[in-house]
Amino acid sequence: MDKVKQQREWMKSNFHVNDLESDQELELPQPPIVKAHDENGEIITLPDVNKEIFTNVNVYDVFEERVSRRKYSDEYMNLEELSFLLWTTQGVKSVVGKVGKNVVTRRRVPSAGARHPFETYLAINKVQGLKNGLYRYLPLNHELIFLNEVDNLQEKLVDYTLGQKFVKTSAVTFLWTAVPYRSEWRYTVSAHKVMLLDAGHVCQNLYLACEILGLGTCAIAAYNQDKMDELLNLNGEDEFVVYLAPVGKCK
Repeated sequence: MDKVKQQREWMKSNFHVNDLESDQELELPQPPIVKAHDENGEIITLPDVNKEIFTNVNVYDVFEERVSRRKYSDEYMNLEELSFLLWTTQGVKSVVGKVGKNVVTRRRVPSAGARHPFETYLAINKVQGLKNGLYRYLPLNHELIFLNEVDNLQEKLVDYTLGQKFVKTSAVTFLWTAVPYRSEWRYTVSAHKVMLLDAGHVCQNLYLACEILGLGTCAIAAYNQDKMDELLNLNGEDEFVVYLAPVGKCK
């Protein structure tokens, strides 16, 4: 019970009792707003958002019909659909601020201090025009970079999500990682509560975007941390998985 009470305290706002000086206040360089990538890597430019692919444009219906969906068909998603999902969840609208001081991105989801501490990885299984494997979203230019193929990727995702078999039938699985120093640079020990709140904002946008397209998704928070981090070649300290969401065509 002591451990439960300790975790409850972690959930509370501690901004008023945080007397640590942040690295931002110390005028230390801010971390990059996005993760660097191999400029010589295989880059895929995503199509512009096309409203013609929307199947549900009634706002009331989108909210009323939003539900976790775990049954996916064998039908492939297309790049236009994937582009819209990425645009709504982590797409960058603008970059603002003073270089060297506090440059931030404005996106379609809220984030404490506009820190946006997440990277979006994709496990592609059934998307037209993309070979199966792992990718990462490059939000500044609305692109993907291919990372690598993985043998038995869908089976591994089921194993790493503790036996959640519906993951295997998805067209794509979103894997969001946190780069915690992006938020710690400004908020120190208060950063971690708001980072996980921000993850909820991102995933809810995915849910709503899926309803607009007639797709299904189901958020996953239960997974093997070490195996999932290893899958994405992360060290588990400076970057680690915090949330997943398979997406597919609904049966």
